[in-house]
Amino acid sequence: MSLTENCSTHAEGSRCSTAPGSTLLDFNKHPCFSAEAHGKHARAHLPVAPRCNLQCNFCNRKFDCMNESRPGVTSSVLPASQSVPYLEEVMAKVPNLSVIGIAGPGDPFANPVETMETLVSVRKRWPSMMLCVATNGLAIAPLIDNLAALEVSHVTLTVNAVDPVVGARIYAWIRDGRRLLRGLDAAKLLLERQLEAISRLKARGVVVKINTILMPGINDHHVNDVAKTVSGLGADLMNVMAFLPVAGAAFEDLLPPDSLELARARLQGGQHLKQMSHCARCRADAVGMIDEGISEEGMERLNRFARSSVLRGRPRPYVAVASEEGALVNQHLGEAARVLIFARDASTASGFKFVEVRKAPEPGSGEHRWHDLASMLHDCRAFLVTAAGPKPKAILEGHGVEVLEMEGLIEEGLSAVFSDQPIPAALKRRFSSCGSGSSCKGTGTGCG
Repeated sequence: MSLTENCSTHAEGSRCSTAPGSTLLDFNKHPCFSAEAHGKHARAHLPVAPRCNLQCNFCNRKFDCMNESRPGVTSSVLPASQSVPYLEEVMAKVPNLSVIGIAGPGDPFANPVETMETLVSVRKRWPSMMLCVATNGLAIAPLIDNLAALEVSHVTLTVNAVDPVVGARIYAWIRDGRRLLRGLDAAKLLLERQLEAISRLKARGVVVKINTILMPGINDHHVNDVAKTVSGLGADLMNVMAFLPVAGAAFEDLLPPDSLELARARLQGGQHLKQMSHCARCRADAVGMIDEGISEEGMERLNRFARSSVLRGRPRPYVAVASEEGALVNQHLGEAARVLIFARDASTASGFKFVEVRKAPEPGSGEHRWHDLASMLHDCRAFLVTAAGPKPKAILEGHGVEVLEMEGLIEEGLSAVFSDQPIPAALKRRFSSCGSGSSCKGTGTGCG
């Protein structure tokens, strides 16, 4: 696909674009880049990129908490092959959808195959739809020409520092291919890649927004420098976002800025670059208007499409269950020393049969425990538990074992799974994941 021909460019990225055989792209309809559009037009984020290539000290990514609205959070990771079928159903519910984006839950370009496959599929199906991505900028450069050819019109880069000394306080590490860098070396390379990305994106006519997270005592003195530097490279818009403490992150005890500090930072940045003030800190699976949270219906839709790809063409006849006595789902993933295995059996009254007991891996081996458990459950399509930590859940689902949280009769959970239906609302836990408000104290063996 050829690069579009630009009409005009304004600070908010309001421009039009046409390409042979395509429809006019109206950039005024981008709800994140245009203040006028955010109350009229909807967006959909496709959570196809779970891996991240750096660790921010303000971030702790979780995969399932519908009450949290922040980048890095998603109900499920959507396989790239399911992006178009999923969007077909979304569009039937959200007719004013004007832009489709990829914003994680990791970084799109730490997942280049999944990201590009998704963008190609969506562009082919909807030639006139606006496409955008949000990235830390570390690994985008090799794909900028490809993005431009696909008419990805908007890119958001998170740039929190243009001084490596400041950046070294914000990032714990970065991974560049097989290289793991920390401290100043990491901050210097990240900054170099970010500045290169901005220059190359602008050379290809892409609208660039800069996200800067305001962290008191870390980079609150530095916003003016960030704005001046990125403006000099042609960035179109800046979004200064208030830092919010996240449990489990290195900066969890850092106090957020107050409204006066945020206003002051935006005024400083505004001397160089137009400021955005209507950001809603969207989740990686956000759908709908910017001011709308994720609905239970939307979460179940995403989970259904994420599950369907895992099961297609892969013989997984069983369902695993964490249970103390064999009648109820009543154990946390991290507490289950043994796992009960069930299969469908039309000859029984319940429609299911107990197959066997499998011994779970012993605690104490860190993430290896969950990879070992996933291998042990290689023939299971799902694992019914009362709760699961985000890390083991992500690892098991990465191996194709869907982790479903519920409380109640095993048979009711099996009925839902084997019929490809969501877990009934009456069986769902009040809090959907460990760490999201559950009163559970555990046994000390740990879920994470």
